[in-house]
This record gives sequence, structure tokens and C-alpha cells, in this order.
Amino acid sequence: MTETLPRTTEDDTTGSYYEVRELRRLSAIEEAFGSDRSFGAYGLGHLEFELFPLARFWVASGEQGSAIVMHARALGPTVVVAGEPSALAAILALHPGMRNAYLSTAAPEHRAVLERFYRLSSPLVMQRMSVDTARFIERPGPVRRLRGADVKRINALYATEGGPSNYNFDAVERAIYYGVFDAEELVAVAGTHIVAPNQSIAVVGNVFTARNARGRGFASAVTSAVTRELLDRGCLDVVLTVDPANTPAIVAYTGLGYRPQASVIEARLTRRDFLGVVPAARRWAARRRSQAPGVELIDPDR
Repeated sequence: MTETLPRTTEDDTTGSYYEVRELRRLSAIEEAFGSDRSFGAYGLGHLEFELFPLARFWVASGEQGSAIVMHARALGPTVVVAGEPSALAAILALHPGMRNAYLSTAAPEHRAVLERFYRLSSPLVMQRMSVDTARFIERPGPVRRLRGADVKRINALYATEGGPSNYNFDAVERAIYYGVFDAEELVAVAGTHIVAPNQSIAVVGNVFTARNARGRGFASAVTSAVTRELLDRGCLDVVLTVDPANTPAIVAYTGLGYRPQASVIEARLTRRDFLGVVPAARRWAARRRSQAPGVELIDPDR
């Protein structure tokens, strides 16, 4: 994942210590996320130049493996984790991040570690799917590009099943949204969470169809339009996340060429150590133990 530094303390003889440090070099962060670009899509997307200044990336490496954690504020408080669970625990013991955040990506095997450091609210086990230019099957439909001026219609549609919707003009204008109209009423919409052409990756989301307009292929049409534009912009991989129990959605996405990838967990996170006193003490001890600039040495089980 990242280069291993020489051991610097005599007590690090059991192989249970991890070297934790912050990464700022883009190529090193890309390498740390590994070969599964669909799983790391939210993290890789934050390497885009306008998002990167508001993201921090921490890696841990040890004899049992390695992990990476992203804490970001660019699109709201967001956490992404990947890698070996024990290495993940080493990072979170020192750098649990914001008091409240949204976990956009973790693997099912990470849940036990996450619950040591956070309270998880409304956890979801979701299916990541992805498509590229070679597999994409376009499904044209009666769609049009939505702009910031359409934000009231977008919020009204998302709110039809009881949940609040607070998208603003700038958020819609910066993203890519397509919709289907019945007369003047917006009845289907799809948009993006991440658009990162410099990283050649994007994340589609917020696909929704009004109840009285379902079964007419509108979800496929708007998702197709968003995907087409992302691929045309140079995104080699386009990713989305879906509830594995939502069979109609999976059928629609499969019809566009999307293929299932890894299972992921999403949840709202509240840090257990609310004041951050314990992580601060651990960081002080880990830096003293390491004696190497920029490196913290920790056994997460001690």
C-alpha cells in the first residue's frame, strides 16, 4: 500500500504494531485504495482538485496488512474506509475524524471495528455496481438536462414520499442531473454524487421516479442520460450504489450494462469519544513511540 518505514522501537517485536501516517501525494492515495476502483470511488473522487483540499487521507501498514481512511468535508462530512480491519482500527484509534459524519463506503467486515469508535445509525448493506464505455448500453428516453433553476421541482419530487429535500441551486448546477417531465411536472430524476474526470471516475445517485410514473422505463432513461454524459466527459468508470433488495432498480441498471461489484456498508456515524481526549492521548504516545517524523506507531488492541 505504501512504503514501510524501518522499525524504530524495541517493543515492536510482536508484529502487532502499525505505522500510521497522513498521505497527500495523489499517486500514493490511489495506490492505497487498491485495484477495486468501484469500491474506492468516493475516495478517489475526492482527489479531484476542488475536493482534495477538504479531504484528509490516513494510511496504516503492518505485518497483518494495510488500510486507508478518508475524512472529508467537501460534500458534507464524509468517511470512506478500505483495507484490513486491524489496520483500520489502528487509524481510527488515532484519527476518528469528525464528531458526526456519513459513512459512504465500508466493507461488511469493517463493521465491528467501526462500532468500537462510532455509534452507527441507520446502517445499510448496499450493492456497488459499475459500468464502463465497453459495457454501457444506452437507453434513450424523453429526458432533458436539469439545471439549478429546476431545483424546486427536484426537491418537490424527492419529497413526495415524506422525506425532506434541501438541494440548492449551486449543488444542482455543479452536478449532472437529468429528468423526465409529464407536462410541467418532473416525474423522474437521476444525478451525481461525484464527478471526477481527472480521476476518470464518477458516482451516480439520487435516482428517483414518482410513484404514479413507475414501470415506464423512466429510471433507465434518466440514469442512461447521466451515465452517457459522464462517459463522454472522460470518466472511464461510472459507479452507483443500490439496495440489493430493490429488484426493479437492479434490473434497470443491469439493462444499462452495470455489473455488480462489492457489497458496501453505509451509515450515519457519531464518534463515541465525543471530546476527542482519548485519540489525542493516543496520538501523543504513538508519536513518542515512533521517533520518526510524520509517523505514529500504535497497537490498536492495547
